[in-house]
Amino acid sequence: MSLSRAIRPLLRQAPPSAAAVFASRRLLNTDNAPVLYSAHARTIGARNGHVEGSEGLQMDLGMPKGLGGAGGPGRTNPEELFAAGYGACFQSAMNLVAPKMGVKMPSAAEDSVIETTVHMVGDLKKVDLGIRVDMLVKVKGVDKAALEKLVEKTKETCPYSRATQGNVTTNIKVESL
Repeated sequence: MSLSRAIRPLLRQAPPSAAAVFASRRLLNTDNAPVLYSAHARTIGARNGHVEGSEGLQMDLGMPKGLGGAGGPGRTNPEELFAAGYGACFQSAMNLVAPKMGVKMPSAAEDSVIETTVHMVGDLKKVDLGIRVDMLVKVKGVDKAALEKLVEKTKETCPYSRATQGNVTTNIKVESL
């Protein structure tokens, strides 16, 4: 008996809101799902050190001025790297989801842009820290209503969105160009 056939009778008995939540969740078990790709990074020296990646990444790290460091050109930090990764992952997930929803994404790269800001929040003195994400999704040629629906579906698909759900406040705004 398939899992969905076994669960269907239980969903009929559940309150409508529980059934809707369960029906929209994917059942991917990340503990035993097949590995599609693995990335590896080596960090030396924490926020004022260096990071090397398995695909050729070579970056110097620097404590941002906003956190009491020197900052400076040619250096990055974990928040900037996370912003870049989340934006790229979200945009790729959007491109995978769009055709399934009948949305035609633009072919020119500059016509689909994700701007991601990762905020370090909390209290340094109490060592009580977290992050909050603001994302602006801008796509040319897709009306705002369709883009909003696409973003909602993408949040269910994007691995970064799924990993941060319930842990990181993520505010997404859309703009049709």
